[in-house]
Amino acid sequence: MCGRFVVARVGSELVGQLRVDLVSDDLPAPSFNVAPTAQAAIVLDSAKTDPPTRRLESARWGLVPSWAKDPSIGVRAFNARAEELEEKRMFAPALQKRRAVVPVSGYYEWQVTEEGKVPLFIHPSEEEALLLAGLYEWWTDPAKAADDPTRWMLSFTILTREAIGQLGSVHQRMPVFLDADHADAWLDTDVDYPLDILDAALDDAPRVAEQLTYHRVAAAVGNVRNDSPELIEPVE
Repeated sequence: MCGRFVVARVGSELVGQLRVDLVSDDLPAPSFNVAPTAQAAIVLDSAKTDPPTRRLESARWGLVPSWAKDPSIGVRAFNARAEELEEKRMFAPALQKRRAVVPVSGYYEWQVTEEGKVPLFIHPSEEEALLLAGLYEWWTDPAKAADDPTRWMLSFTILTREAIGQLGSVHQRMPVFLDADHADAWLDTDVDYPLDILDAALDDAPRVAEQLTYHRVAAAVGNVRNDSPELIEPVE
């Protein structure tokens, strides 16, 4: 699973890698402890323009589908199992036309050891963004006026899969990683069979996963109120 992640850089530093056309002016600040329901930057292709506009937008972590009565449903939808997307009413519609890429600096996972659960920070060996496959949705608040721009909520979920390679010893699940080419294809709104793109990314996952490294971090990361660069520093 992926229940916490780090975004140490935002904005223009992500544009070149993903060929973003439009960067939102309300992106959240860098965070070293992003938790579900918090805002984070995601990349999406807007099909409302021709050609589609690739945008870097702020979104709430935890998918809230358009049919939801309120945003609380998103609290338990921060991850989506890649192997169950077509079967779930929550995720199937977004799979077809509302796919996203979540650029992060790394993520936290808790490994079960003899001394209990130990937090680890998993990240690329180089200082580059780690691209995660996601889905997004727009939800409108029925309690707000039609002309109120705040009535629209953009939310997202991160796809997970069975952990493999070195990450299999950390946790049974891991995010679906994307290289730049698969990320570009995943965002393409003209793709008729998105599962083909997902299958290709899953096949490539071992290569991406082996390029990651991890180390133990302090237990302070378990408190969502803590947010500082010290959280990702290694501890004995």
